[in-house]
Amino acid sequence: MTAGAGIEALFTTALGLQPPWEVVQVQLETARRRIDFEVRCSAKRLACPHCGLAEQGIHDRLRRCWRHLDFFQYEAWLHADVPRVACWGCGKTAQAPVPWAREGSGFTALFEALALSLCAQMPVRQAAELLRCSDKQLWLRIEHYVGCARHGDDMSGVRRIGIDETSLRKGHNYITVVHDLEAKRLLFATEGRDHETVHAFVQDLQAHQGDPAKIEHVCQDMSGAYLKGVSQALPQAAISYDRFHVLALAGQAMDEVRTSEWRSHPKAVTEVFGDKDSETRKGLMWGMRKNPQGWTARQAAAMHWLQRSHLQSARAWRMKMSLREVYARAREHNDSGSAQLELRRWLSWARRSRLKPFVRLAKTITEHFDGVVRGMLDNRSNAYVEAMNGLLQQVKRAARGFRTAKNFIAIAHLRMGRLKDLPQSPFKMAEPGNDTGYRHV
Repeated sequence: MTAGAGIEALFTTALGLQPPWEVVQVQLETARRRIDFEVRCSAKRLACPHCGLAEQGIHDRLRRCWRHLDFFQYEAWLHADVPRVACWGCGKTAQAPVPWAREGSGFTALFEALALSLCAQMPVRQAAELLRCSDKQLWLRIEHYVGCARHGDDMSGVRRIGIDETSLRKGHNYITVVHDLEAKRLLFATEGRDHETVHAFVQDLQAHQGDPAKIEHVCQDMSGAYLKGVSQALPQAAISYDRFHVLALAGQAMDEVRTSEWRSHPKAVTEVFGDKDSETRKGLMWGMRKNPQGWTARQAAAMHWLQRSHLQSARAWRMKMSLREVYARAREHNDSGSAQLELRRWLSWARRSRLKPFVRLAKTITEHFDGVVRGMLDNRSNAYVEAMNGLLQQVKRAARGFRTAKNFIAIAHLRMGRLKDLPQSPFKMAEPGNDTGYRHV
């Protein structure tokens, strides 16, 4: 079905085309749920795309097509015979740019902008299903636009950073991420978790107008590799160990005690909870890991019996909760002297506990004592580091199916980098003077 006369001028205006470009034919196929626009360049001579010399002859035309935003419920496509310009000035023959798409893309700029805005909010595979294209096509666009936006990113104001690691799969494919703790955005991500990743960040910082000598504070976990990297590459920066990771270590120590006790002293556990009650034990495991405010009825019942027992697991849970209280009081009072005193009391208890995982934890915290205390008082960093970990989990879900390190890093920058030079959704209000909405990156 071909549209009637005059409709071509309407769609020329709707697509934001200017002479010499115009729509010359509109074909609607309801059976295929598709609409096709034939676009023509009426110019006989054009400027050279390579050197800019005006009034050059057209050598030939190449057939191209692009996927565009849907028209109602119909899939929309643009088709054009794109001129190639033969320039007598530079001697090159080059394809003329089209105003609706970047070179080499099979999507229009507006379609790519919509795709990017969807990928920033939902898993890439779901966005691909919604747009009726392959997720691989979306990953290529994410990589291109994120790379362009990062190229012009300005890091000159970075003073306080957080360094962390995450894994694409449990125990495999580690990624180091670096955040600006003041601007609350992702600065850098790379494969690995050794000290060289810190040096790689410093090189990237310098490439984006940043000055390593102006980094005043680094918030990190207790990784020896990161400590070595920061000491070498950012020696002037004060190091703090964030609350999230220290309390996570206490949780791991508690789990070690519980698991070891259930395996080595099953009779003692059975005396408290009954014979092989798997649901009760599961409730106990999650009750020990969660805050009391989040307990279910089953978990509350299991913890009731645990707290009245003489099991090592009960002591381990009390030690973990006590360390959380030390952090809470440090945050409330914001006093370094009292924070040091309370932490030393807790360390003394842990060393005398005869629970090997907590004895090891006490040794680790003692070796990093000053940085741990700084982390106890650094409420801004602590809050963002915990929020950041939640965002990274969302990024992993967004990259499901194509969770390579390259894709993970690209989608992490798209969602957490607060990059300025990314295409905006075509459904946002157009900028003054930009009626078409086309913007190439």
